[in-house]
Amino acid sequence: MLYDFSQNSLKSDWQIVDDVVMGGRSEGKFSINEVGNGIFQGKVSLENNGGFSSLRHSLNTKVGNNTKVRITLKGDGKAYQFRIKSSPYDRHSYISEFQTTGVWQEVVIPLSAMYPAFRGRKLEIPNFNAAQIHELAFLIGNKEAENFRLEISKIELI
Repeated sequence: MLYDFSQNSLKSDWQIVDDVVMGGRSEGKFSINEVGNGIFQGKVSLENNGGFSSLRHSLNTKVGNNTKVRITLKGDGKAYQFRIKSSPYDRHSYISEFQTTGVWQEVVIPLSAMYPAFRGRKLEIPNFNAAQIHELAFLIGNKEAENFRLEISKIELI
């Protein structure tokens, strides 16, 4: 289990990083709802060359024999990215894009299909093949000014 949300989950386990780090105006928020799920919501703005909001969690988990990540979530019908980092020193992330349906769903992502990118550019290095995961993240950045809401129940290695 990478993260299993509950009513005892700490909001402080997660950090919002928006495009304001580059001058943008997007506003993401994170909370734990009454049933114990994580809620990542807010507004993406394109003002001042903005356009993304992200939610991040640091950890140190061995991948072991697992080959996939399974995320139980309920989205708003928009596209998101799931991102991982294999080292706390990496500047790049490994990314997989997924589409939400507006109802509860399980998103299954093969780790080997997660491609490396830095600041929106794919890198010429291999896809994810590391033994550890040091950061999880969700990002919305669809090149649109839009409100968003993603409800997350759990994230697990399978």
